[in-house]
Amino acid sequence: MTRGDLREVTTGNCSDLYYLDTGMYDTDGYGAVYVYDAARPAIVDTGIGTHHDLILDALDELSIAREDVAVILPTHVHLDHAGGAGFLAAACPNAEVMVHEIGAPHLVDPSRLVEGTKAAVGDQWEFYVDPKPVSEDRVVELVAGDTVDLGDHRLDVYHAPGHAPHQCVYHDRDDDSVFVADAAGIWVPDRETVRQTSPPPNFDLDQCLADLDTIRDLHPKALLYPHFGPVAYDSDLLDEYAATLREWVESVEAEYEELGDQSAVEEHFADATDMGEVWNERKAREEEKLNVRGVVTALERREG
Repeated sequence: MTRGDLREVTTGNCSDLYYLDTGMYDTDGYGAVYVYDAARPAIVDTGIGTHHDLILDALDELSIAREDVAVILPTHVHLDHAGGAGFLAAACPNAEVMVHEIGAPHLVDPSRLVEGTKAAVGDQWEFYVDPKPVSEDRVVELVAGDTVDLGDHRLDVYHAPGHAPHQCVYHDRDDDSVFVADAAGIWVPDRETVRQTSPPPNFDLDQCLADLDTIRDLHPKALLYPHFGPVAYDSDLLDEYAATLREWVESVEAEYEELGDQSAVEEHFADATDMGEVWNERKAREEEKLNVRGVVTALERREG
């Protein structure tokens, strides 16, 4: 897929569901937003905001009136998932913006989120746009055990804080599919493999592994990745990601102990990546550096 492409999700039992390539970071096949053409239409995740107009175009293509959008549902408030929430809320005046209670204040006042994102993503900030705040009366706080009612689809909320404390995964019990947020890694369709995601400042390996168990226990028929696209459920894929995460943390820790300098470790892994063949060289290198920062932050937090 390339930026602006909209496709129906036909994986598993999915229905009334489409996904859009937002061209995040000027990279094809990296950032997806999902749209439900349901009784109560919904947008799941919102991208970084820079290309929110593509989401509005997708609504037009699906003949969903903006006034009819009922729910805007980021999986968490990292700006690659929630950066477009304010823009979409302004365009869709009747939509409730639903997010875990820990993340809700950051949609109303995104200043700290912006500050943290700039520190985390470095030079990639140029691809972002300052997020538009969401009016407090439009925000609905979610907790584990809640259900998001879309009329003919019901999404059960599960807290999955290993990647970020405000992250949730959503289980569509009617289609038996799970919006996995970043809890199941980054799916790379071109290689049919899953890669690590371990951003600062809250990456927690043990909790990430527990979040995989949360998804595994649901036994869904489809996994809906924001990075990138729908995948038929296979428990081996979750096992693969668990192993990938463990190996990634071990390898970063070993390099950090040897080199003793975070920047040197970032360059080491950036030089070693071959993902430039799939995304682009700049995005591939920055992705590795971001993930190193998250692991080093976690190591330093562990050591006190």
